[in-house]
Amino acid sequence: MRIPIAVVSVLLILALLLDAFETVVLPRRVTRRIRLARGFYRVTWIPFAAIARRISSQRRRESYLGFFGPLSLIMLLVVWAVGLVAGFGALHWSLGTRLNVSGGQANFGSYLYFSGTTFFTLGYGDVTAAGTLGRVLAIVEAGVGFGFLALVIGYLPVIYQAFSRREASITLLDARAGSPPSAAELLRRHGQNIAELDRLLYDWEHWAAELTESHLSYPVLCYYRSQHNNQSWLTALTAVLDASALVMIGVDGASKRQAQLTFAMARHAVVDLAQIFNTPPREVALNRLSKDELNRLRSFLSAAGVKLTVGDDADRKLLELRRMYEPYVKSLADYLLVPLPGWAPTAEAFDNWQTSAWGRISSAVEPPPCSASQEEEHF
Repeated sequence: MRIPIAVVSVLLILALLLDAFETVVLPRRVTRRIRLARGFYRVTWIPFAAIARRISSQRRRESYLGFFGPLSLIMLLVVWAVGLVAGFGALHWSLGTRLNVSGGQANFGSYLYFSGTTFFTLGYGDVTAAGTLGRVLAIVEAGVGFGFLALVIGYLPVIYQAFSRREASITLLDARAGSPPSAAELLRRHGQNIAELDRLLYDWEHWAAELTESHLSYPVLCYYRSQHNNQSWLTALTAVLDASALVMIGVDGASKRQAQLTFAMARHAVVDLAQIFNTPPREVALNRLSKDELNRLRSFLSAAGVKLTVGDDADRKLLELRRMYEPYVKSLADYLLVPLPGWAPTAEAFDNWQTSAWGRISSAVEPPPCSASQEEEHF
């Protein structure tokens, strides 16, 4: 029995080290289906999301979901560490490593304890290896443990730096496209300055490229929620895709070329992330914009001086563009429990910078208090 256990222990150690390397160090997306990290997130997210769906308050639901990203990262590191300690402990036991145990005889628990103190380089000295093989294996385990701890220390700053860069652009979008952002509001606010719209689409092309690189390397970032309840990376990306599609069918003065580049990069990000989470596209997403809503959107933009191309050809082209990304963002939104933005802003919408827990900025002399729903959109 000891030989099979030794083989299983070695395979377990190698599998855990490979999984940690692929998750933390390897910058390239891993396409292999069977992975510990992938299985861990699927097993933990499903019950976590099921509980979230039962929470009616948006503020409480978002606060609850905000714990999953950081907490799951810590839990994954714990799973790796516990697995490595158990693997080395079982390997010591299966190889018959002689242990010097103060005040007693060695049992399987003693091997696990010895493995734990060795892996975390505690060096208590109450349990030590006596034989040459055991001492060599202890040195190897101590080296692995030291490297693992160094990897964790280096891993967390990279994650939070990528998260911070992502959120900075999302926050900047607040005054440019509303809260939550919408394509019509973004175009309306840039109607008198189309050149600025081109620069914004250029910046978001690069943002989408950075999002693709960072979130494919570290998919756990997709679970990290934004600071405000009505903001998220998927909401912002969808709004930019919507705006790019409208510019591509024809907005007077706007650069179709830049809109095409931004649309291509943003769509690339959405599709790749949908593949990461194995969320197939859903055609039901095309219900986001009906014919009547499109006509109202044109009227809304026209009142702001933004001329959107009218005609059956334009409507058909817009539908073709929407089919390229909406089914993917819908599947991702359902999986991550993120509400998709509308094409046009809701009535009496206020930006996040205009609101607080005590009131909101308006044309009135005294700022009226926030309603319950508006309070939930802020802190």
